[in-house]
Amino acid sequence: MPVWISGGRQVRILTERMEEHRTDSHTMERYEATGGYTALRKGMLEIGAEAIASEVKASNIRGRGGANFPAGVKWGFLAPAKPAYLVINGDESEPGTFKDRQLLERDPHQLVEGVILTSFALGINHAFIYIRGEYPKPARRVQHAVDAAYEKGYVGKDILDTGFDLDITVHLGGGAYICGEESALLNSLEGRRGEPRLKPPFPAVAGLYAKPTIVNNVETISNVPWIVNNGGVAYASIGPDTSAGTRMISLSGHINKPGNYEIVMGMTWRELIFELGGGIPNGHELKAWIPGGSSAPWFVPDEHLDTPVTIDDVGKHGSMLGSGAIIVMDDTTDLIAAAHRIVRFYAHESCGQCTPCREGTSWLERIFNRITSGQGRMADIDLLLDISDGISPGLTWPPAMTTICPLGPSATAPVVSLMRYFRDEVEARINAGVTVG
Repeated sequence: MPVWISGGRQVRILTERMEEHRTDSHTMERYEATGGYTALRKGMLEIGAEAIASEVKASNIRGRGGANFPAGVKWGFLAPAKPAYLVINGDESEPGTFKDRQLLERDPHQLVEGVILTSFALGINHAFIYIRGEYPKPARRVQHAVDAAYEKGYVGKDILDTGFDLDITVHLGGGAYICGEESALLNSLEGRRGEPRLKPPFPAVAGLYAKPTIVNNVETISNVPWIVNNGGVAYASIGPDTSAGTRMISLSGHINKPGNYEIVMGMTWRELIFELGGGIPNGHELKAWIPGGSSAPWFVPDEHLDTPVTIDDVGKHGSMLGSGAIIVMDDTTDLIAAAHRIVRFYAHESCGQCTPCREGTSWLERIFNRITSGQGRMADIDLLLDISDGISPGLTWPPAMTTICPLGPSATAPVVSLMRYFRDEVEARINAGVTVG
């Protein structure tokens, strides 16, 4: 069972092994010595495939990759045609996010066991683990874990004498942000250009190689062994009803205790930043924070400090928990430069398939270039908002889509946030004609 610490706000499910066994948590020996692969035996030899799927659905676990869709429900969409595939999305490219890297590097067998259980539950005989191209060490660790699982008979032919066969392929991505979008990832995995696909059809009907495919995040599937061992109801009892279980967050920026944390959702942002994160360094004040990766609209202290950290509460306030990346900015932060940097990232990472994204993100970047070089015009403020509205009509969150995927609308989040909360700073910068280094 999990170890509760910090007033019940933090719990170890995914990170317990790596916290207690820092040097060898990634090895088969340590994994088995700490209960690893017991869930596999229970799932395959005792409760069966349908029960595994039922437990995951009962757990109410929502996808940890950003979309927050219930994993058990998603599994239920898998079309019956064969062959079918499982694809693990380890393309962790959202700025500020580094939690999947820890899971891949320091406890890869937890993921591998989750992959086997998921594949067995869904009748899938080939799974793929797609890992970000800039993650060579995590990819090596996962490959070693897969190789060790083959040697032990946990992967391959006739696993545990059940007649079930499974192959797992580890694939290193090409280093493109857009491949974190599930259908672009599938294109990349097929050896094609990483571009999002039109939906429908959804991957569960026509995914990899046009066959039924379930795509889940690393963190989501890493929870499956615990759920099978302890039951879906036990998992659902941790945290609020609609934000069940633990959640890995990556805390960075102007914070005294940056790093990855496994939390139980439901605490307030005040508690997360000032208690769990230790507050703002050097006596500075909190100015703003990004609650769910660079694509999420910003939060500010006056309005959001006492908002609960749950998927739905953050959504009600016009943002998202997304990938679990929390970027804290203090009162020394040049928020115009911060918004500029995020917009430049999305302009660079656009695949170019959709005109509003391809052209709009580049226009946003050029206007920010003008403002930060001291050549801004007051009309640029409304121009930034007008272009953002062309990419994401209404400038609401979740965004209205004029593009196939959310990359274009993601670029509008810092623009809208900047103008909503800090328009006076933009106006002052334009009037002063100050160049930002």
